[in-house]
Amino acid sequence: MKFDDTITAIATPRGEGGIGIVRVSGSLAIPIACQLFHPSRDISPDKLPTHTLTHGHVIDTSESDEVVDEVLLGIMRAPNTYTTEDIVEFNCHGGFVPLTTVLELVVKSGARLAEPGEFTKRAYLNGRLDLAQAEAVAELISSKTELSRKIAIDALSGKLSEHVNRLGDSLASLLAEVEASIDFPDEDLDFMKIDTQLQTVRAIQKDLVQFLDTASEGRIIKEGVKVAILGKPNVGKSSLFNALVTTARAIVTDIPGTTRDTIEEAINVGGIPINLIDTAGIRQTDDLVEQHGVQRSRDVLDKAEFLLLMFDASQPLEEADIELLQIGNSHRVILILNKTDLHMVTQPLVLSDHCPKVRVIQTAITEEKGIDELKNAIRDELLGGEFAMAESPIITNARHQDALRRAQESLDNVIASLENEMPPDLVSVDLRIGLDALGDIVGKTTTEDILDRIFSQFCVGK
Repeated sequence: MKFDDTITAIATPRGEGGIGIVRVSGSLAIPIACQLFHPSRDISPDKLPTHTLTHGHVIDTSESDEVVDEVLLGIMRAPNTYTTEDIVEFNCHGGFVPLTTVLELVVKSGARLAEPGEFTKRAYLNGRLDLAQAEAVAELISSKTELSRKIAIDALSGKLSEHVNRLGDSLASLLAEVEASIDFPDEDLDFMKIDTQLQTVRAIQKDLVQFLDTASEGRIIKEGVKVAILGKPNVGKSSLFNALVTTARAIVTDIPGTTRDTIEEAINVGGIPINLIDTAGIRQTDDLVEQHGVQRSRDVLDKAEFLLLMFDASQPLEEADIELLQIGNSHRVILILNKTDLHMVTQPLVLSDHCPKVRVIQTAITEEKGIDELKNAIRDELLGGEFAMAESPIITNARHQDALRRAQESLDNVIASLENEMPPDLVSVDLRIGLDALGDIVGKTTTEDILDRIFSQFCVGK
């Protein structure tokens, strides 16, 4: 596809910095550079070799040849560019005024302002990226941890698309077989038997279901979870919070009830972005301010997706502890038995008796003992046990998850039709639905309104 217009945008974040980039893509990109850029050496921009940087100045010829900025001009000639079009980049001094001034000059010279994600949209429409790869660009930019970055890079490199296309190819082959039996029923051809068709569909479905099962882990890795620390006053919640945050964010004293409100901080635990919440100690109190803090701690139960329930090993269990342990049977939790460096009055088995299926971690936070074990336990519990970057890709995109679910439903219908020896026309329809659902992921069957919605979520300069 060839676009008639040329687009431009500031491709670097707003604010002051060493370098800011104005990106231009389209047939007028190099002519605009020839008009605005004056190189330090005697060579016209249209004569510059591709994929090079050249020192010079941006000149506003409408204002008596005023120098706007000293820049490095990047020239990238089609088709070996991000959009497959000619691209020039003005590497200016970072700052609002020089960047917007250069951007205005580029627009006056014939370009138009790019829409959000339009550079990447052109890369997709011009065939350089499929839709899953294009979405991976946005996920890479917004990745919060090293693990989410690796998953985005895998998708950008085509790993996810290859897996989807492999599933699609298998469905397409089966669909061709079924449609051939419809089109040539009287021909003496060796069509695939129903038992063989069933075996083939079930193998495809098994692969698809395993692929879809990665979505829950993928969502956690991409979006993170809210994790709250709950316990009685003075069991070490704020000390644990500070240890996980690796800074003295919460006030720690020996006085029970010091924390009067919830405190939140974003952290990274084993590649999982976590919004960690420290809460006020749960207990009966006559202090009005502390009562509000205790109520907020209870309210955290409604918004936290995972709980760290903390207990004091040097004290016997009390009514408030028992109440917390009851929570452990209805929520996703880890039990933490703290202060194990002191004389232990409460043993781990006591906690396990109340929550037999819940993991108990022993800690001595002030001695920095058990923290690494706790981090590993949090990661294992959130990701369902041992987790590593597998050969098959991981689903982190809700749109991809929805498409795979639709494909799975269509295969369920195919299997039911084959088992009940329904006409091949019905089998063909459901196979086509499944194939189209997979095609939505990589952009083979995606409508224009969905494309607009996807790329509208990108930053303008990408």
